[in-house]
Amino acid sequence: MKENRTKWIKNKCAELGFEYCGIARAERLDEDARRLEAWLSKGMNGNMQYMENYFDLRTDPARLVPGAKSVITLLINYFPHEQQNGAVPKIAKYAFGNDYHEVIREKLKKLLGMMKEEIGEINGRGFVDSAPVLERTWATKSGLGWIGKNGNLINKQAGSFFFIATLIVDLELEYDDPFAKDYCGSCRKCIEACPTDAILENKVVNGSKCISYFTIELKDALLPEHLKNEFSNWMFGCDVCQDVCPWNRFSKPHNETQFTPLPQILNFTTRDWEDLTEESFKHIFRNSPLKRRKFEGIKRNLKFIEQGL
Repeated sequence: MKENRTKWIKNKCAELGFEYCGIARAERLDEDARRLEAWLSKGMNGNMQYMENYFDLRTDPARLVPGAKSVITLLINYFPHEQQNGAVPKIAKYAFGNDYHEVIREKLKKLLGMMKEEIGEINGRGFVDSAPVLERTWATKSGLGWIGKNGNLINKQAGSFFFIATLIVDLELEYDDPFAKDYCGSCRKCIEACPTDAILENKVVNGSKCISYFTIELKDALLPEHLKNEFSNWMFGCDVCQDVCPWNRFSKPHNETQFTPLPQILNFTTRDWEDLTEESFKHIFRNSPLKRRKFEGIKRNLKFIEQGL
């Protein structure tokens, strides 16, 4: 019974566009709780206070789904067919198309609905990045890859340009073997390439120094003056540590139409961004992750990187 259900679920995940599906037994993450607590105590979350909230929920799936038995982890590729053109304000590849939260949340909703139709009454919840779930840990526990020195999940066959989604259910399934090996070896490319030295030793990333933190999370009116020459033209997010990772030579373009890059993201020049009005911004990027930073934030970032050029 468990074997058939597990196979059926993995087939449905593939039909919904997820490239990889791994399943782990739901259990408390005591070791991860200690690491997270130490990371937070050093202030590496910067102004991201939300990371301190719901601590117990992050480390115990049963607090999110009573009676939780299985954690299903799904990966969906977002590596684009096209890249930005020329020396333009750079945007992280994950933000080229529609907001992944909305795209993946809909897929998880469909998956849970199909499971209930096929199997019967199931209690479950799906999570995409914004919820208190340690998704990278669950990905390694379900055999999908290892956590690299840059803090990203790396899949041996396909690199790291993946969104991670999690579905916690009170259904017992067959469990995949954890991914036990670390294939980063002695490579330090991501550490050495990070423009702001945010990547430390022992797979620790100081989130409060990351360009993605400054350009997306930090809501201050002004960015730190001493870093104005360090942003390497990144206006929204940063892909440096992934771009230099040798494992991403295996990255292949995705097949998800909703992640198709907006023409403006590929082709806007610096002048186009400067001339952009708030009304046009809201219209063009209404379904884009860029709306999270809002018009004022994008203008702030643009001015900052221009000062550093």
